[in-house]
Amino acid sequence: MADAPYFANRMLSALSSVFTWATDQGLIPEGHPKPTLKIETYAEHARERYLTPEEFARLGAALRAVEPQNPAPVAVVRVLILTGARLREILHMKWAYVDLDRGIVFLPDSKTGKKPIFLPAAAVAILERQPHLVGNPYVFPGRRPGAPLYSLTNQWATIQENAGLKGVRLHDLRHSFASIGAGQSLGLPVLGRLLGHTEPATTARYAHLADHPLRLAVEAIGGEIDAAMAPQIAPAK
Repeated sequence: MADAPYFANRMLSALSSVFTWATDQGLIPEGHPKPTLKIETYAEHARERYLTPEEFARLGAALRAVEPQNPAPVAVVRVLILTGARLREILHMKWAYVDLDRGIVFLPDSKTGKKPIFLPAAAVAILERQPHLVGNPYVFPGRRPGAPLYSLTNQWATIQENAGLKGVRLHDLRHSFASIGAGQSLGLPVLGRLLGHTEPATTARYAHLADHPLRLAVEAIGGEIDAAMAPQIAPAK
């Protein structure tokens, strides 16, 4: 599994947990070494991918193309893009959590505990169009009665291919949301609040992106000054 180091590490962790559980249940003798014990994990590097404006345009076209056949999955992807929320937070979102008048989703539990998800007007409009299924409390219901939409794996693969976004994960939509926020000079505390981060250090990974407007500004100013100081070419007679 060397060609899939991240998946290999997750698999190793899962197998280790299985053998720990089996030992606790008495299925494996106490003190018996776990077969995963001396297997080294692969080195992991933070993977952060941000969509460019041109890639957002291609993604929008791909979503419109598949929306008639897959309206619910497309709606989930759109909400992910517009809010920076995590996939499970949207898939497991119940109508009881949603306050469309205030534009907020109050999650009683998430990866970081209780969390509000703030909805822009475009996201509110998407949720307003979702049907309320009798007997199912979820905003995006699945095929099984009373269950949420389970996964977007197949649908995202199709959207990804049609948009020419090879290697882009659904989680990268969250990074893209954060990158735009940082580029708008919103400030890391505000951005961290929107993303539901509990530690400032988690949001700090986007600090370098906050310099983007300053870079554009200094290029504009510097370019004008440099042009004014450059030798002036006399017009041809």
